[in-house]
Order: sequence, then C-alpha cells, then structure tokens
Amino acid sequence: MRSVARVLCQTHLLTSTTLSMHTKCRGGAYPFTKDKVQRVQIPDSKVDWDVEFAEYLPPCYTAPHILAAPPYADPEIGAAGFKPRWNALDGRVSRCSHVKPYDVVDGFPRNVCGRTGVAGRGALGRWGPNHAADPIVTRWKVADGKAVIHEKTRKPILQFVCIQRRDSGHWAIPGGMVDPGERVTTTLQREFLEEALNSLEMTEKQKEKSEKQLKELFKGGVEIYSGYVDDPRNTDNAWMETVAFNFHQDDLQGVLYSMLLHAGDDAKAVKWQDISSTLNLYASHEDMIEKVAHRHQAHWSRNLAVLPTCVCVFCLLVCTTH
Repeated sequence: MRSVARVLCQTHLLTSTTLSMHTKCRGGAYPFTKDKVQRVQIPDSKVDWDVEFAEYLPPCYTAPHILAAPPYADPEIGAAGFKPRWNALDGRVSRCSHVKPYDVVDGFPRNVCGRTGVAGRGALGRWGPNHAADPIVTRWKVADGKAVIHEKTRKPILQFVCIQRRDSGHWAIPGGMVDPGERVTTTLQREFLEEALNSLEMTEKQKEKSEKQLKELFKGGVEIYSGYVDDPRNTDNAWMETVAFNFHQDDLQGVLYSMLLHAGDDAKAVKWQDISSTLNLYASHEDMIEKVAHRHQAHWSRNLAVLPTCVCVFCLLVCTTH
C-alpha cells in the first residue's frame, strides 16, 4: 500500500478543485489570542497574491505551544538543519497541496487561497499545507421504522455524526490530522473512533468490538472533497487542507442505529445531526455536508415552498407564483 504522504503529493494532479474566496480566516482577531493579534483587513479585491497591495504588512504570529516544538510541528524557517522540500514529499511529511503547487517567497510558502491578514504559522504545526481527514458518517432519520420525509421538499432527511470542538465550541465533522506516512483510510477510522466513540478510554476488548462493527461501513467510503479548508487558523504561510469521505448506511436497522455515541479526545459533545441548509458548522464543513446531501438526494434547502402531491409543471408554476 502507498503511504498517504505519497498519495497526497499526487492529488493536485488527479483532482480538479475550484477555489472560492476564503472568508473565515480574514478579519478580526486570530483565534486563541484574546484579541492580541489582529488580522490586517483585506478587501476582497486584494486577497489574490497577484494583485498589488503595497501597504500590506501583516503581523507575524506563531502560537507559543507551536514554538515549544511538539513532535508534530516544524522548526522555524531558517532554523539549523531545517531544509523543507516544498511542493514535494519531504521524508514522510507531505508538503504538497491538494489544490495546486504553491509559491515560496523568501523561503516562506504562500497560502494557495491568498492573503489572510496574518503571517507565520499561527496555531498550525506545519509550514504550508497541514493535512487532515474528515469522516462524514451518515444514516437516514427514522421514525416508527420508516425514513422521515421533509414536509416541504418531500425528500428524506439525512443525519450525520456531529461533534462539538473542545477548542472553539463550534459544531463540526469529526476529524483530525493525518500523521506522517499514515494512510487516509486509517486516519478517518481512528479519528471517528476517538472523537465520536471515545475509543481512547475503551478497554482493548471494547475497542476491538467497535472496530469490528465499523469495519464494513468504513470499507465503502466515497470521497466527497479534497482541497483547501477555510479554517480560522489559516495564515499567509500555513493553512488547512483535507480529504473528506462519506460513509453511509442505507439499512434502517443497521449498526449506526444501535451504536452509542460518546464524545472523546478533541470533542466535548457528539450527536446525530439532521442535515439541512440551516446548519452553522466550523470552517468549510457546511460545504462538504451539502455535497453529501445532494449525493444522496436528501433534504437540504429550507427555502422551497410545500410541493403538491401532483408534481406536474402546472402545479409547480402555481406554487412558485403565489
């Protein structure tokens, strides 16, 4: 099997990703700094690095816990012996972007999505792309043994396992960082077990049972997204990217209806969340969930009028004009 690092280095050649303008990592204070580090305000017209912005002088910030050199973090640029191979597989660490090769200016990698208002690494460990993996585990909402149909869209309601992040309090898809050399499939299952089932506090027997229950489910994942994440922690020189897979169960009496969720690790709460366009999730997670809803032809939009039983052209015209 190829390591995930090697797969990541090939992704921008295999996957076409359309970048939208990032917004959640622009403006205001950088997260976890108690308003001490303020981002430079950037008009939409000057986010792109190719646009001249002579007065752009962002503060440089790297969090103290990153400067303390935990095992997952890079040294500072210019540190003795640190000679990263940008846009390449650097030992077991992938420094490739899912999106496209990024520019390196004066020794510093530049965010593939443009300016963010702050330089340095912020709260991220790696310079350049920081790779994560997000498992989107879904099932149909059920009542009285039948799938629940939304009264307006007349589509079945999908649910996904949703965790509340311990660091920010935001609700999100469970997920985490890909370890150097680790396969994405391993990361996806490990993070789900740790954050949604609290496997870190399980006995070996309990963990083995949970892994066995999920084995078949995690064999059938479908890649939903691969690319940049509009994460509040992003900076000009370090940013989040992810691979998101959907693991879905159609069986209305399958293992996902009997499995007990228990928040653990970086999650302080976990629940089955109904999927709809009213969701307010961390970073780019809403966009990924929307892709899953459309893939399963499930309810999403809250703006549609109630459709009549007869969905003919005439009826639709009447409903949309009154």
